[in-house]
Amino acid sequence: MDLLITGSIAYDYLMRFPGRFKEALVSDSLDKISVSFLVHDMTRHQGGVAANIAYSVALLGGRPRLMGTVGQDFGDYRRNLELVGVDTSTTIELAHLFTASFFANTDLDNNQIASFYAGAMGDAGKFSITDVTDHAPDLVVISPNAPDAMTNIARECRERGIPYLYDPSQQTPRTDGDTLRECIEGCTILAVNEYEWELVQQKTGLTRDDVMQHGATLIVTKGKHGADIFTGDIHVYTPAIDGVTVADPTGGGDAFRGGILRGLQLGGSWELNGQIGSLLAAYAIEVVGTQNHRFDRHAFVQRFRQHFDDMGFLDSLLDEHHG
Repeated sequence: MDLLITGSIAYDYLMRFPGRFKEALVSDSLDKISVSFLVHDMTRHQGGVAANIAYSVALLGGRPRLMGTVGQDFGDYRRNLELVGVDTSTTIELAHLFTASFFANTDLDNNQIASFYAGAMGDAGKFSITDVTDHAPDLVVISPNAPDAMTNIARECRERGIPYLYDPSQQTPRTDGDTLRECIEGCTILAVNEYEWELVQQKTGLTRDDVMQHGATLIVTKGKHGADIFTGDIHVYTPAIDGVTVADPTGGGDAFRGGILRGLQLGGSWELNGQIGSLLAAYAIEVVGTQNHRFDRHAFVQRFRQHFDDMGFLDSLLDEHHG
């Protein structure tokens, strides 16, 4: 299965301030703030939902194509993705801009001051799938991106008859009900978390039965409470992995989606695909950063079999040429 994963690609700059922001703020002078915080450490992580998902698919031997707009500073990021197995030939580099970046400064009380620079991502809506490839993918993933890019790609997929997974994620609150409904009614798979699903229902009036009637599979992730997958008349519950020490929950949902997609590539059942996603999510949240989890595939399969029974299916992951 040829996967084209579209959406955000970004850098996350995370800083720690060894003090308290409130000590630099004067409550009756908040209309004229001018403050500076000397931080003792800063880390830069690769991020962005589309890149996170693609990264996890590649860890398990997939070769997903990544579509998104990036800037002149993407060189190292591109090399790192290619090394793990992500195909970046469909990634669009805009030399006059920088890659989207998230800057977060956190103090001793875990208060946070953050800024997000859209950069190249702001131009994502100018490009279509046909701009980056002549070969129609078997499945397109539409993950959070510039809003017009998400809507345009969904429309292009429907016009060309290309199946797509719709993952509105962080863009759910700012997307109007009519747009959400349009994108959902044309999708093959809808992936949301519990809160996003409640919001989708409120904004669109769609119910789970409505989604199913359009022939879509609905995936609802619930963090430590696992995930529900509804497809046809089947309900599959996937538990979260027990005994996981959480270093950073960010990126767990993206890794889960990566596992689902790799399972689909391999032809697994929905039960098995959910379980692959659950273990990938565990790996992701055990480390800080959304693309810092690593494992040997033999170790992945061994750990999987401590929790689930794949009846030998995952032996296919051990063949690096399986695709």
